[in-house]
Amino acid sequence: MTDISHYRADFPILQTMMNGRSLAFLDSASSAQKPRAVIEAMNRVLESGYANIHRGLYSLSQNLTADYEAVRGKIARFIGAPSEKNIVFTGNATEAINLVAQSWGRTHLRAGDEILLTAMEHHANIVPWQLLRDQTGIVIKTIPFDARGVLDLGAFEKLLSAKTKFIGAVHVSNALGTLNPVRKIVETAKSYNPDIKILIDGSQAVVHGSVDVSALGADFYVFTGHKLYGPTGIGVLYGKSGILESMPPYQGGGDMIERVSFERTTYKEAPFRFEAGTPPIVEVIGLGTALDYLSAIGMEAVAAHEARLLSQATEQLCAIKGLRIHGTAPEKAGIISFTMEGAHPSDIGMVLDRCGVAVRTGHHCCMPLMQALGLEATVRASFGLYSNENDINQLTEGLRKVQDMFA
Repeated sequence: MTDISHYRADFPILQTMMNGRSLAFLDSASSAQKPRAVIEAMNRVLESGYANIHRGLYSLSQNLTADYEAVRGKIARFIGAPSEKNIVFTGNATEAINLVAQSWGRTHLRAGDEILLTAMEHHANIVPWQLLRDQTGIVIKTIPFDARGVLDLGAFEKLLSAKTKFIGAVHVSNALGTLNPVRKIVETAKSYNPDIKILIDGSQAVVHGSVDVSALGADFYVFTGHKLYGPTGIGVLYGKSGILESMPPYQGGGDMIERVSFERTTYKEAPFRFEAGTPPIVEVIGLGTALDYLSAIGMEAVAAHEARLLSQATEQLCAIKGLRIHGTAPEKAGIISFTMEGAHPSDIGMVLDRCGVAVRTGHHCCMPLMQALGLEATVRASFGLYSNENDINQLTEGLRKVQDMFA
């Protein structure tokens, strides 16, 4: 079994202290820390290689354009896409979903058409469809989950009908860590009606293990760069070629046009027609470097490392009296949400902060999921490739202090 613990040294921030304690960063599901390679690659562009791209005939622009466009190929290989032409750069996963809703959705969905969303979706895969509902009159239905955080596939099959046109599903729940059977969802939906289009939110999945969108069969797959050890301000939309070509532009402006006149504008082919304006140049380079870094480690090794930590953390937290883990699906990624008797999640978070432990508290942008569980908030500890046993021990020690203070 590959030991990847030495990669922790590649993350400068993890060598720092928080409140006089070694930093135990357990909020990677919100945004991962960045390895030195990513930081240095972005700095190199800004210091000695920066220019606007796609337009300049001088060397700086030409060289950076080549480096920028090469990242599409890296992304395609990383997620198993057939071609770099399937890869659209967006500002984040949220923008990618909004793009699909406002481009594909407004073009193809009509009043009375139904879309299915899981009840554990992030707000980013709920609100864009509500906006579209208000614009077009579509109907949104939800796929429930059980007390363990497992999707009810029987209920899902019963929801399918001739009116079902679209399905949106999160690959890994950011609030519970549940690894959803998205391939089964795709197979079931396509068997029922091959014209149903399916979008998978992979923002947590691409971080915790290997993803192959070609094998998965979904029509759209989205994720964001900052959870994947890259910078903020860069996201990815994967779309099947024929579908992307059928979609009109989402935004208008420079770089997505062929010719403009006041009478008529013609647009570039996909994916470029969806990338209006000056792109996130430095951020794309940073994401490409992050993918190089992860590919050198191997996502299978990352997944195995995080699985060991999840097992250790689950065992230690279950031994704490009054602590309850929410999300106990058999298939999980490195995310644990929990509550403690007598202590509000915000109080727990503040005590852990004084112990040098960074966790997330709140509804995790999943209010409908929290309502289904009868909760207002949880504490969430999430692991990355740099997490280690000391982080978990530090978390457990901090939770013992919470227990002593609030029992």
